[in-house]
Amino acid sequence: MTSKIETLSAAFLPALEEEMRAVLGASAGSADPFYGMMHYHMGWADEQLQPADGNSGKRIRPVLCLLACAAAGGDWQQALPAAAAIEILHNFSLVHDDIEDNSPTRRGRPTLWTLYGQPQAINTGDAMFALAHLALARLADRSVPPPVVVHALRRFDETCVELTRGQYADMGFETRDGVAVADYLAMITGKTAMLVSLAAELGALVAGVDATRARVFADFGLNLGLAFQVQDDILGIWGDERITGKSAATDIITRKKTLPVLFGLSRSQGLRELYDKSEAGEDFVRTAVFLLDQTGAQEYAAGEAARYSKAAIDNLEAAEPLEPAATALWQLTDMLLRRDS
Repeated sequence: MTSKIETLSAAFLPALEEEMRAVLGASAGSADPFYGMMHYHMGWADEQLQPADGNSGKRIRPVLCLLACAAAGGDWQQALPAAAAIEILHNFSLVHDDIEDNSPTRRGRPTLWTLYGQPQAINTGDAMFALAHLALARLADRSVPPPVVVHALRRFDETCVELTRGQYADMGFETRDGVAVADYLAMITGKTAMLVSLAAELGALVAGVDATRARVFADFGLNLGLAFQVQDDILGIWGDERITGKSAATDIITRKKTLPVLFGLSRSQGLRELYDKSEAGEDFVRTAVFLLDQTGAQEYAAGEAARYSKAAIDNLEAAEPLEPAATALWQLTDMLLRRDS
């Protein structure tokens, strides 16, 4: 039996794709290399910048935006420019993150910078950042009232600042000792949760709700994003590799400062001494996980994920979503909060 989220997504995604392709100059098929590099990152072109059907990501944020609009009583098609803007902004951040993190692959393919060099990849990301703003401005073409468009643009830029602040903190953590749990939570709020929050908020704003109800939708997205990230941290250490598709040892080997690791470091001298070693020997991962387990790091992180999940559910109830989008929104929430990969 087809779920409500599957039914609505089947309508949303082609319309979203059409909107994004129009913004990123892909409506006519092949494009010049300037746009072609954007298309490569988006999964629309191959390494020769010829049209292709690649992995484009899960589109969770734009779908959330469209669902929020419909659940708030609006016409989801009016929110397509906002949904496109959010997804393009997200992909801009990935282009730059891949450079800053020296990541060789993204979605199973070489990252943009490894193929075309860092300068061109930076420029491509910059162009996508600008085009995300132009995408959002297309709300005016959908008869969204001018004051709502202006407010949406302001919230968009405020979120952009928080995204870059979160990335600044994340990069700083790589060489910084003594990162506190509170510092980490502030970082993932900016880098991860704020964009999810914006997706829900913009959808509600386009629907024409008042400021109070828009804030409830925004809080729902914020707590949903935080719960999602903390669960990702747990899966990065204790997840089943057969399900997650990645080695559970990666976050330990790279000494990634995730929530359970920071909690463990704050409570285990042995773990701090282990992480201070310059070399990661054969027993490094096994010993690190053993020490984390001794501190109760997994239980602590699971408790935080549960707390944010409950807050998200409470927010969604308070938003009083309308059918049929309400059922789909609850299904999407359940899928994100109860995932194992």
